Amino acid sequence: MESIPLSLPPLSTNGEVITFYSYKGGTGRTMALSNIAVLMARQQNATTPVLMIDWDLEAPGLHHYFDHHPEPRPGVLELFEACREQLQRRRSGTMALDDEELAHEVLAAVGWEQYVSRVDQSSQLYLMRAGRFDDSYGERLAGLRWEELFNSCPALFRCFAERLTRHFRYVLVDSRTGRSDSAGICTTLLPRKLVVVFTPNRQSLEGVQALVTRATTYRRSHEDEQRPLLVYPLPSRMEMADSAQRAQWRRGDERQRIFGYQPSFEELIGECYGMQDVSLESYFDEVQLQQTRTFAYGEQLAVRLDQGGDRFSLTRTFEAFLAWLAPGYFPWQCSREIHLLGSINQARKALEEGGVASRAVAQSLAHNLNLLGELYRRDGSLRQALACFEESLGLRQRVLGEDHPDTLSSKAYLAAGLRQQGRLDESQFLDECVVEARERQLGNEHFDTLSARTSLATTLGQQGHVAEALAIQDAVIDIYLRLLGPEHLLTLSAKAVRAELLLRRGETEHARSLQEHVLAARKRMLGSEHVDTLHSKTALAQTLVQMQELDAARSLLEAVLHAHLLRLGPDHRDTLKAREQLVEVQLQLGMPSADLPMVTELHQNAAMDDYGDALVRPLRPRNPLPAHSLWSHAPDELLALDGHLAGMRSPPR
Repeated sequence: MESIPLSLPPLSTNGEVITFYSYKGGTGRTMALSNIAVLMARQQNATTPVLMIDWDLEAPGLHHYFDHHPEPRPGVLELFEACREQLQRRRSGTMALDDEELAHEVLAAVGWEQYVSRVDQSSQLYLMRAGRFDDSYGERLAGLRWEELFNSCPALFRCFAERLTRHFRYVLVDSRTGRSDSAGICTTLLPRKLVVVFTPNRQSLEGVQALVTRATTYRRSHEDEQRPLLVYPLPSRMEMADSAQRAQWRRGDERQRIFGYQPSFEELIGECYGMQDVSLESYFDEVQLQQTRTFAYGEQLAVRLDQGGDRFSLTRTFEAFLAWLAPGYFPWQCSREIHLLGSINQARKALEEGGVASRAVAQSLAHNLNLLGELYRRDGSLRQALACFEESLGLRQRVLGEDHPDTLSSKAYLAAGLRQQGRLDESQFLDECVVEARERQLGNEHFDTLSARTSLATTLGQQGHVAEALAIQDAVIDIYLRLLGPEHLLTLSAKAVRAELLLRRGETEHARSLQEHVLAARKRMLGSEHVDTLHSKTALAQTLVQMQELDAARSLLEAVLHAHLLRLGPDHRDTLKAREQLVEVQLQLGMPSADLPMVTELHQNAAMDDYGDALVRPLRPRNPLPAHSLWSHAPDELLALDGHLAGMRSPPR
């Protein structure tokens, strides 16, 4: 390391503090921090200043990954010893200072530069060691009372973090384990982001969850600490060779009394941030630090040794984790979303710079915005979806013109989003524009024209203009029948829309008959568990509920739930929605909903077979549903996060 004094210019915008914490040792916490720090320092052509701080003063080890110089050097311990001396001097003085003014005056007098050294000549990677490991280290550490230091100047640690983030884009803190004063400082007072590293065992998992609860509660309840705190769980030491054990600890096993770390953190994060239906499925698909022989012993950096980064390497896993951590994406955002957001942000920067390729960049940006908008729309995040669709449409109108096929596609996306949000007049206007342009350009019987007419019919039906909508949809079906036949997939989709319109007009029996026809055809062509077949089963079940044929509806919904459990797992939002629909029907039948039975596998090959013998059973008396939704509950008080938390990190500017 260098011996010359450190001098770093201030950043244009402040960086952030990220603390790595584990409840117990042996999780690979320090190893993870070291590898992440190296990757961060390589960003922006290796011009990103990154500082690592070894705050595990009782068992320091971070320096072994980088520092091979035996001479003692000052670090965290000496810095705060100096702060304590400065506070004692000022305590005896006559001038009273505001708490923050006192903290900044003390820190300015001490100076952080002499405690930091550069540890990589190929990037701006720096280290603040735990301290000078001389014969007096243990005695001096025992004499430093963190609680007394905090009480002398409560703003000291927060202001210390602020001063460092003026010069470093990332400050990575290696925290003490367990429940100690120094661990509380590192996890509660310093960071904007908290990485909790755990191994798949009950002690480690319960320890980090308790720490997260304490840290978020403190930040929520103390007026001076109302700052963002984003939590990133990081499972470590995962045995890749045993897939059954990995799945058991990830998702839980009731027989072994294992709750599973994914549902545990989904529940914890939901409680901390006042959210419902948090899913970490995509995040944990990508982020699991595997156990490897090569890096199990010694202080070696995987990102320096296996730079190829194939899919079996630790480097690939660290890079996947960094995709969430560095930009500040939330762990409940799926990998598809964050990759699209990354591409969109790059394209926006390229457009701002201009150049000959700006037209191609704008087209790529508009395409990705539509993909992201569809992702948000399917998830029910309509505000973000509409913002994406509107930006995409604006780009294509400027670059391609009003009637270009890509512009019409953007109008169709936006119309669908507006319709889902209930803004039906705006949706109708766009639908009519698309229909008129496609009829003029492609003719009345082109498939794109027919698709546009179906969208318009759907909008008109929701507006209450059902007769007009049915006339349009019947004409569409006639063309499909003539061109494609009665059981082509496009014909069946058009018939499914017609069934929805019939329901709106109160023709329940006709709608049911058409839905049964579509379901039977889809099962023959696509299979009983294809997503379109499941949609048909759900739609028919909802019709049967209106007709009070609840046993038949229950049988259909059991089949849908069973298929989702097999294909998507118990925690997917489609599975949860199917379970909710089934529970509601069970309640109307007077069945208990607390213990939802496992659904036996079904092997029917025709639409009516899914009913079993439900149609010949006597109907049970209907019990009224409670006024509130089965799956809704009052959210806890939101953690005092910055504005983008509530907006789920929306991409529009």
